[in-house]
Amino acid sequence: MTTEPECQTLTQNLRRRGAIVLAVFALVWAFAGGSGIEAVAVSVAVGVVAAALSVAGVVLAFRGAAGPAVRSVRLPEKWNRGVGIVNAAEVVAVFAVIAASNATGRPELIPPGICLVVGLHFFPLARLFDQWQYTWTAVALSVVAVVGFVAIAAGTTSESARVVVGLGAAVVLWLSSFHVAVRG
Repeated sequence: MTTEPECQTLTQNLRRRGAIVLAVFALVWAFAGGSGIEAVAVSVAVGVVAAALSVAGVVLAFRGAAGPAVRSVRLPEKWNRGVGIVNAAEVVAVFAVIAASNATGRPELIPPGICLVVGLHFFPLARLFDQWQYTWTAVALSVVAVVGFVAIAAGTTSESARVVVGLGAAVVLWLSSFHVAVRG
């Protein structure tokens, strides 16, 4: 049986870790998006702003999650096993997207395909971590992916689609990171 102080500690640790992971992956997506920008100065500026926002997310994770949680999480039984399964399935799906896109000669589909996989994996994580805001993270990332697919279908360059998907996903993940850090 978990005591109230243990539950508070677990809640704070999960909030902190979640906010940090979200901020780090936002940085990865921002760099991916920035790599599609032809103007070097703009690409570098995007990288600098992205690094600053991710550092802010990590700082918020430690400061925001340090306070008492507004509510304690209610984790389902064997939640950590479920998280492992969801994350493993996500990795397999990401590699499948990469392989299928390259095999069909459509590498421009990799960023929106991966974004869709990442977005979809947040649906079960919302329940497993008892973080229902991950549902809107899932929806927003899925919308970003669809926008990327539509942009490619409309004939935009793969670089432009990468900018849209990369920076769109980064913004969604930063907002989620800040929300988890501050609001729990």
